Amino acid sequence: MARRLDGKRVVVTQASTFMGPAIWEVFSEEGAILVADDRDLTQVDAAQNLIDEAGHVDVLVANLAATLPWSSVTDTTDELWSEMFDVMVHPLHRLVRAAMPQMIERRKGKIIVMGSISARRGMPDRSAYSAARGAQLAYVQAVGVEVAPHNVQVNALAQGFVENPSYFSPDYIETPEFKERLKSVPAGRLATAREDALFVLFLASDESDFFVGQVFPFAGGWAT
Repeated sequence: MARRLDGKRVVVTQASTFMGPAIWEVFSEEGAILVADDRDLTQVDAAQNLIDEAGHVDVLVANLAATLPWSSVTDTTDELWSEMFDVMVHPLHRLVRAAMPQMIERRKGKIIVMGSISARRGMPDRSAYSAARGAQLAYVQAVGVEVAPHNVQVNALAQGFVENPSYFSPDYIETPEFKERLKSVPAGRLATAREDALFVLFLASDESDFFVGQVFPFAGGWAT
């Protein structure tokens, strides 16, 4: 029986953090040829170098995470503001810009951005982080419709309350702080990393060819 990603070459950034490990596991099961990378993508040439080294790229998973800062708007320095965009926004554009020409030429390709639901619901003391996450989603919507005529699909997950080593580690989910936050999630639980990765698998597969520039909330109803 054919697997959903048999023979497809998939690049996953920040592969050991955020949703990287779960995506790696699920995509491997489905036959993907994985290029799992952990280089520092804040360097100007890093994204282009990654795509050049990967060669043929059928699917790009832009898995970009930053340490979540707690800072009031008046205490948010230029350095903190810039850091969020340097880590999560500028590398996204460089990755897409590097991978897109070959996808357009082949008239085939998928780009999935691992975004955050923080861009869909206001949270105090998170202005820099939320603004960068919002920029990611706006970028996906714009690029998605731009490249759709070339049969390239660019979509994003706006996720939250999903187990992962960057934001919801096993230690954190045992804290009173997390248990209090969980009360605001209508689903009443944390999503498993595998649940999240299985949805990413769908977006990477040929089954999702009619989704264009979409942002999919994946947060148990916390924001829709």
